[in-house]
Amino acid sequence: MCRLFGMTGGRERVRATFWLLEAPDSLARQSRHNPDGTGVGYYRADGTPVVDKQPLAAYEDHEFAQKARELESRTFVAHVRYASGTPVTLENTHPFEQQGRLFAHNGVIGDVPGLEHELGDAMSTVRGQTDSERYFALVTREIERTGDVGEGIVAAASWIAENLPVFALNCVLITESDVFALRYPDVHELHVLERVAGGSSGKRHLDHASARGSIRVRSGDLASRPVVIVASEAMDENPAWRELRSGELLHVDQDLHAAVDRVIDRAPAHQLTLADLDEKAAASQRAGAQT
Repeated sequence: MCRLFGMTGGRERVRATFWLLEAPDSLARQSRHNPDGTGVGYYRADGTPVVDKQPLAAYEDHEFAQKARELESRTFVAHVRYASGTPVTLENTHPFEQQGRLFAHNGVIGDVPGLEHELGDAMSTVRGQTDSERYFALVTREIERTGDVGEGIVAAASWIAENLPVFALNCVLITESDVFALRYPDVHELHVLERVAGGSSGKRHLDHASARGSIRVRSGDLASRPVVIVASEAMDENPAWRELRSGELLHVDQDLHAAVDRVIDRAPAHQLTLADLDEKAAASQRAGAQT
């Protein structure tokens, strides 16, 4: 399955080092199973969004694999992609940027033509072939309609759940100041950590690496500052990690207030299973799926 990661330091910019494809504790191990791509998104000091992504596996590009990314931002989003059938290209690699927001998705949406029909003129924002970027385009359209990021995510996910076949709609969306994350339905996990300064010991820097081989992140700044993190799995032994439930939307604002609300309380009208997916799509979703 694809891996999601989001992080915010609130009003303060955080210096952090990301290893996107470094073996063995980050994306390289996963990418060897399905070498499709990884990326990280963040914001410059002037608020300009930046996406650094690569549609290749670690063993195909050792220079990229070994590069430590020294980044600074208030918010971050990172992703490892397991393609579900669309071409392995830069424009199909997450995260995506639209209207200054950055977005990554873990899941599969069926009936892409039906989604394109609903998008109409909003398809003009789409550059690649993925269901994920079209999902983001619907979110973007709904944000513009409602005037609220959270409401836009809920409106888009609810429409898809009611009208299209769905395997999973898990996503992380960041702005320069806020982080949003949706888990829906309960196919793939999504976890949140409200980490106090110094972590559970009160004096340790951040050094997160998933046991399943996901993104590795290190930050000395966070030895003395709090942070909120959302990820596809708990990335260390901190007991404060908690799992979002199906239909819950996380919103972390610039003051690090983390609000979780149940925004979708029904199952998808047409819930896809692994058996419904083609071989490529099923392989992209199999690891970690709870169905």
